[in-house]
Amino acid sequence: MHSILSQALRATFAVTSVVAMAASLSLAAAPAQAAGSTYKFKMVRSAALNAFPACVADAKGSVKIVKNGVTETMTVTVDNLPPNTGFDLFVIQQPGAPFGMAWYQSDLETDQYGHGQVKVVGRFSDETFIVAPGSVAAPHEHDSDAASNPATAPVHTFHLGLWFNSPTDAGNNGCPSTVTPFNGEHAAGVQLLNTGNFPDLQGPLLNVKS
Repeated sequence: MHSILSQALRATFAVTSVVAMAASLSLAAAPAQAAGSTYKFKMVRSAALNAFPACVADAKGSVKIVKNGVTETMTVTVDNLPPNTGFDLFVIQQPGAPFGMAWYQSDLETDQYGHGQVKVVGRFSDETFIVAPGSVAAPHEHDSDAASNPATAPVHTFHLGLWFNSPTDAGNNGCPSTVTPFNGEHAAGVQLLNTGNFPDLQGPLLNVKS
């Protein structure tokens, strides 16, 4: 009887071990998020504006990313911003200055109530990156444009930032009237919202699995 019981216990232990190992392997190789899955997060007022309490103090933003399969749809919604004002949305390497690599994503216009929303389709996931295998000549559309690009290995860009389109608009709303390159003419205002509520190297797009 003792021998039979021991054999049964060993068999049970072996089966349990196999199941545990299978579960561990399953977790280690987590599948991509299914089409239609949704990820939501907040954008916050830039920490660089803490020294300017009159600068759109109640500004807030929210983001929803929906997987489409081979692309994602990202919807950015903002509230408590200056009314009837233009802003510029970028996908960026880190949330605060000097920001690292940045990709101009969209304009965003607020209505008379300071509410605005924009929806864009692209790659907004853990595979969002910029790469330049070599340096080549670049188009020269503006005086501030570079003559060529810097070569770089792949650099992931997992953060978002929203800039005033105009330094004048920023100044009129209690913000610094600093000129930055973050619009189509490279003459934007300061950053108002970003994803600084996430770590510098773990921006929210990292959580959207391809």
